Amino acid sequence: MAIPKWKKLGEKELYKNPWWVYRQDTFELPSGEVGEYFYVHTNGSSMVVPVFDDGRILMVKQYRYLCDEMSLEFPSGGVKAGSDYIRTAASELAEEAGLKAGDFQLAGKFNPYNGVTNEICRVYVARSLARTKSEPDATEQFEETLLTPEEIDAKIRSGEIWDGMTIAAWALVRPTLLKP
Repeated sequence: MAIPKWKKLGEKELYKNPWWVYRQDTFELPSGEVGEYFYVHTNGSSMVVPVFDDGRILMVKQYRYLCDEMSLEFPSGGVKAGSDYIRTAASELAEEAGLKAGDFQLAGKFNPYNGVTNEICRVYVARSLARTKSEPDATEQFEETLLTPEEIDAKIRSGEIWDGMTIAAWALVRPTLLKP
């Protein structure tokens, strides 16, 4: 038996900033009961796993204000209005890592927090890397780290890599790096 979908009755924008919109939807359940759902809407995001010719992978360390901790992550960012996933991947790779890629391969996609946001993050593997100018936002400072796949695995197990989006992206990319 198929699980029935909810019927959307209405949508209201409660708050908007340059990165996301906080919305309230009114919905009807199959039983006829009406309810409200509050969530964060975004245009999506892109995350990039930059792989150098020697197999090492670039990660960036940055301060995460809400957790008040340093976080080791793959370059990523939100899709701005008028842009798309692949352009966002390229711009975030340049902005956060000072790299441009000759090749982007889509590894997969995921929702970072399906009870809170409708965001879809697309994950790309970037290869044929070359240096370019890095221009991070005023609130961003990055420290680059080159790691082997085994070192990334170990840092996830130890808790040094704790960012959920990075761990989800790694789950999509890691099996492709095992192929000959």
